[in-house]
Amino acid sequence: MTLFTKIGCDKCHYITDKFDLAAMGIAEDRLGPENPDALAHLAWHELVDVAERELPILVLDDSSHISGAIKIKSYLKNFANA
Repeated sequence: MTLFTKIGCDKCHYITDKFDLAAMGIAEDRLGPENPDALAHLAWHELVDVAERELPILVLDDSSHISGAIKIKSYLKNFANA
């Protein structure tokens, strides 16, 4: 799984501070001009339009996605307890 975030995004920081993503096997891709690979990865998942409206975005192993901190928090709580 991959979590797309960006610097200065309070909702993104909420998720990254609340969960140990590395321990959960979740990679973080930080979007920004210093990281063109993250933008390319986001585009590969066809999620650029989603990212323009809402971050963070969690891409699941089946390539589906969840966007928004509240939905991601709920998913990760269930994932951690599974």
